[in-house]
This record gives sequence, C-alpha cells and structure tokens, in this order.
Amino acid sequence: MSDHLGKLLVLTSFGESHGRFVGVVVEGCPAGLALDVSDVQKDVDRRRPAAGAGSTARAEEDRVEMISGLFNGRTTGAPICMLAWNRDVDSSHYEKMRFTPRPGHADYTAFAKYGGFNDYRGGGRFSGRITAGFVMAGAVARKLLATAGIEVMAHTTEIGGIKAPASTADQIRQNVDRNPLKCADTVAAELMGKEIQEARQKGDSLGGIVEGLALNVPPGLGEPVFDTLEGELAKALFAIPAVKGVEFGAGFEAARRHGSENNDPFTIVGGEVAMTSNNAGGILGGISNGMTIVVRVAIKPTPSISTAQHTIDLREMKETNLSVKGRHDACIVPRAVPVVESMIAFTLADAALQRALLPRVIR
Repeated sequence: MSDHLGKLLVLTSFGESHGRFVGVVVEGCPAGLALDVSDVQKDVDRRRPAAGAGSTARAEEDRVEMISGLFNGRTTGAPICMLAWNRDVDSSHYEKMRFTPRPGHADYTAFAKYGGFNDYRGGGRFSGRITAGFVMAGAVARKLLATAGIEVMAHTTEIGGIKAPASTADQIRQNVDRNPLKCADTVAAELMGKEIQEARQKGDSLGGIVEGLALNVPPGLGEPVFDTLEGELAKALFAIPAVKGVEFGAGFEAARRHGSENNDPFTIVGGEVAMTSNNAGGILGGISNGMTIVVRVAIKPTPSISTAQHTIDLREMKETNLSVKGRHDACIVPRAVPVVESMIAFTLADAALQRALLPRVIR
C-alpha cells in the first residue's frame, strides 16, 4: 500500500475502520510551532457524525492522543504521531457479507489486489474512518499556514441536486458550523436535510459537492511540470474515500466558454498584481497566482445501503442479492467538509515549505 503523502511535510496514515485505532504520523513539521491537542481536537470533532445530517449511528469518541513530537507546547521537529481509538465497533454484519462485495465499494478490488488477506471489517483501509487521521494532520498544517497568513475553509454547496447559492468567505466563516449540513446557506441546508431523510427512509443514500477555498495564498507555490499545485491538491483530495471528481475555478464549465469569457484579466490592486476574475481558481500553469484557490470536490452516494442490490458470492462464483445492514451514513458530504479542508491545508503547507515560505524553525 502507499500510505504517504507529501515531500517535505509528509503524512503517513495508519489504522483500519474496525482495528484498534486510526491515526497519522506527520514528519517534516518545523520546530517551534505552538501546538496543543485542543487545536487538533476541534477539527476532529467537526468530522464526527451530527444529528440530522443523515450520519451513521456509530458514535466514536475520537479523543485525540498526541504520542510524540510535542514538548512544552511546541513542536520539536521530530515526527508527530497522533491517534484515536476505535471503541464503538460492531463487525458482525461484515463477517456475514465477507464474500459478497458491496456494489460501489472497494470490497471486490481490495479482495482481488490483496488475495483476500485485507481487513474487510467496515471497509478496513478503504473506509472513510481513516480520514480522522487526515484531519489530525490537516490541523497541524492549518497552524503552519496561519503563521504565513493563509486561511483554508470549505462548505457544502450541493446535496442530492439541491444547490446552495454562491457564498462569500465571511458567510462561510459565520454559517458553516451552524447547521449539520455544513452549508453556508441555511435555506439550502434545510432543503438538503429533507432530501437526505427521504433517501434514508427509502434505504438509499445521496452524494453532493464540497467547495474548498484557500485565501491569501501568495503567487509561486507549485512545482511544474509534474508536481503542479492542481496535481498535488487533486492527488490529496482523491485520497478521500468517495471522491469521484475534482475541479478548479470554472472547472468543466471552462470547456463551454470562449477564451474572452474564461481568461482572467490582470490588474493592479494596492500596488500588487491581481486579476479581475478568478476562473482559473487561483492557479495558472500549475503555480498559484495570488488569487483565492477555489476547488470543488464531487462526493458519490454512500455505497452501503439497505436497498437490495445485485452482487456475487466470491466463494461459489454465483450471482446473488445483498442488502447492507449495520450503521451507515445516508450522506457523508457534511462529514467530508473538514476532511477537504485538511487535505487542502496539508498540500499547501507542503508546497509552502518547498517554496521556503515557511521557515524550518518557527520562533
């Protein structure tokens, strides 16, 4: 398996959905960064299931433990190891459907790749549960970026075909954690919630879109031609289970425009280079251009649904039907919001270190 992300700032993910714990090791973090477990805990808490959001009944405490890399409230420059124990585990349903792969999940591909030796309980390494570690790493990265004045945020923009109107950064800051859907528009959030409940009652699930923003990113981050900023961000975001699409700025809409519509004209604002629009999403030629980075992530519907689905029995090699039992989210989009933030923050922090925007020792 490939469990590492980053070049100078490196994330190593470990743990399985129904194993003893999930967590992360962060290497390359500069020494001297003021950091407390509460900085990490508040982000991990935002990822936990919320009432009314179609979330799973699995109620992990997700109490973060920092094992190493911190002394007297400052990072030491050594690897930072963090974990959360899995305490509310019920593997009984997975034992019953071990050889009947869930359509839309990685059960079959993991079985084929690892010869059936993979941990199938709760999806094992392919479960959204492992993103708890991503969020821990993202919290460290967020603190690093703050020393350079860079801010990362995300919000739900669509669930089940219900689209929220465009929101400003201030609206996202104020509203995203005021409703369980993590949507900056309260009216849209209410409609999204109704769609989720209808899907749950039918034994089904819904997907949606999360938009991530990075503000105050200076020009010059990114390493073309193969380690472009879009490429590194997309790689990190595609590591989130259930992500099936990533676009920047105007995204696929750019393919339907004329160049005169899609180009971002240059201007001078306060003696600094700027653009009058941001169809590029803050990145040109794989390098940040100084505008807000805008990226949208498509999240597919949760594969685990109680509605009967056609599948196979891998032991007998016969077709059969499967109705997934257990505790599952009807929609994981709201829980993905802090994960998207974390992966954006981590990638940008790594890029900032490569650019020497961040020092190796923070005083």
